[in-house]
Amino acid sequence: MTLQQWLFSINGRIGRRDFWIWIGIWVLAMVVLFTLAGGGWLNLQTAAFALVCLLWPTAAVTVKRLHDRGKSGIWALLMILAWMLLAGNWAMLPGVWQWGVGRFIPTLIIVMMLIDLGAFVGTQGENKYGKETLDVKYR
Repeated sequence: MTLQQWLFSINGRIGRRDFWIWIGIWVLAMVVLFTLAGGGWLNLQTAAFALVCLLWPTAAVTVKRLHDRGKSGIWALLMILAWMLLAGNWAMLPGVWQWGVGRFIPTLIIVMMLIDLGAFVGTQGENKYGKETLDVKYR
């Protein structure tokens, strides 16, 4: 699998290693972007734009990993739900509900997705999403 297929195509399957490599790159990019923005060296809107630009590769990698687990890419929408819940203003809810809806549920979704995609082995052999998992050719 080429880098372009890895980052921009939702077809095929990838293994845990390539999934974690992308997650590491994404986390590093977020730390650098928002450290620069927090220090005043980069406009906050520019950092947010870079975050939005990284959404498609993140979705592509996640969908391919879901395919390797034998699941539909629709499950990736759970991550969008978690992001929306984290970003929401839940002040209209009483006490513990603010914490439950705004923090606990999204954290639970993210942790469960990371465990499912990052720890469990994909289906062996061919499944309905493609042949055996392909390694990414980084060179």
